[in-house]
Amino acid sequence: MLLHSIDEVREVVQKWKTEGYKVGLVPTMGALHDGHLSLIKKAKSICDKVVVSDFVNPIQFGPNEDFDKYPRTLDTDMKLCDEEGVDIIFAPTPKEMYGEGQRLSNNTLTYVCPPFFYVNTLCGKTRIGHFDGVCTVVLKLFNIVQPDYAFFGQKDAQQVIIIKKMVKDLNVPVEIIQCPIVREASGLALSSRNKYLSEEGKKDALVLSKILNNIKECYKKGIVDVNALKETAYSFLTNKHDMEYLEIVDKDTLENKTAADDNSIALTAIRVENVRLIDNIYLGE
Repeated sequence: MLLHSIDEVREVVQKWKTEGYKVGLVPTMGALHDGHLSLIKKAKSICDKVVVSDFVNPIQFGPNEDFDKYPRTLDTDMKLCDEEGVDIIFAPTPKEMYGEGQRLSNNTLTYVCPPFFYVNTLCGKTRIGHFDGVCTVVLKLFNIVQPDYAFFGQKDAQQVIIIKKMVKDLNVPVEIIQCPIVREASGLALSSRNKYLSEEGKKDALVLSKILNNIKECYKKGIVDVNALKETAYSFLTNKHDMEYLEIVDKDTLENKTAADDNSIALTAIRVENVRLIDNIYLGE
């Protein structure tokens, strides 16, 4: 069922809870693809009831980012969710989520702000305030749905680490389930922003997975110096690529490493056709 109001969602979920059902939440910004569907399938395998949120969250976008043009495909999303047996699609408006008359750009809201260490790195360096917006909307969704489990994709690895930290620190009674990256046959990680790319751009975007796979291959051959591993990336780059970052850090804490180990993750953000794409790979798996 499609629901737009917080009260409606709470009413239905409360009924489920009294009947003893386990509830799963898959938070999304819509424009669903096979990566999202993999999260839904995982949720269905664990939970009795599944809620998918479909909400393009304005407070996690910066002033020069793509909020206005971010793909919104609710009708298609509803069909996909129906095919997967989703019980509720929660598609609120910004007004429903943040209240009447809130000036979202003027910091009049109460925000959930993760520790500076976790956000002053990787995506957080250039997307100032992004993770404040993410944590705020995710905590609101947790409070609205009160799920037993919530499902997130590994592609947004920094986001998952930060959300796990928030849940632990604030004693939120939800178990976070992290699911693997889903890729196109070419190796390109699925993303709603892939829709912005031309066919040529999609080919150029393969540089992300090529760089990461090469780093992992070099690590498996015995190269552990982080700077040496990062140096291997530059031969893959052309004038069609604008690299924002390439880092190798601890996969649980985001702490920087000088020597890679099996608990390391390599992450990169690269712009192709001015579309910002992210990807990552665990070195120890």
